[in-house]
Amino acid sequence: MAKIRISQKRSQIKRPQSQKRTLQALGLRKMNQTVEVEATPQIQGMVRKVNHLLEVEHLK
Repeated sequence: MAKIRISQKRSQIKRPQSQKRTLQALGLRKMNQTVEVEATPQIQGMVRKVNHLLEVEHLK
């Protein structure tokens, strides 16, 4: 399975609770934090939900 690198680039302050929980589920707690996760359909859906707060890089 392919991996993706996700970085939080915008703050979660003044965002709906569901978006804050989505960021936590992705493993992002702070600004500029980066995580590498498997690109499963569930993860891709979460990334799509908060893509305006993230920077995504596709890895091999």
